[in-house]
Amino acid sequence: MTNKTNRRRLLKGGLVAAAAAAPALAASDEKPVKKVHWTGGKPPARTPLFSPAVSYGNLLFISGIGAHFKGDIKEHTKHVLDQIQKTLEANGSSMEKVLKVNVYLNDLKDYAGMNEVFLGRFGKEPPVRTTIAAAGGIPGDSLVEIDCIACI
Repeated sequence: MTNKTNRRRLLKGGLVAAAAAAPALAASDEKPVKKVHWTGGKPPARTPLFSPAVSYGNLLFISGIGAHFKGDIKEHTKHVLDQIQKTLEANGSSMEKVLKVNVYLNDLKDYAGMNEVFLGRFGKEPPVRTTIAAAGGIPGDSLVEIDCIACI
């Protein structure tokens, strides 16, 4: 079998899968709406720089969360993941529904320590993840900042 034939089969299979999913997508005539989820339920008095969490349809986007206290990478990572979990659950999602995570480290030497705390927090099927060391550090002297995208 040639590569061209394999590609046709994959494409056909992908089209069949997409067609099977289409009725579920078409069943709802509602258009997705952007909704900001404010901490405490109310928007701040002044216009903020960014929103803490935004949903669009069944997707939930959580802004970067850091740990702004003295501590090591394990303490900071646990704090950040706990805050993410609270935000997810407050907005109808969970750690198991996270699809994508971005991890920003103040120093790449903290990679192993962050991973120790991170491992298992998102269930048996973890999300995709990108991890980088932030040039110039993370605002507020946090050792780690994490943002994510989840399903609701």
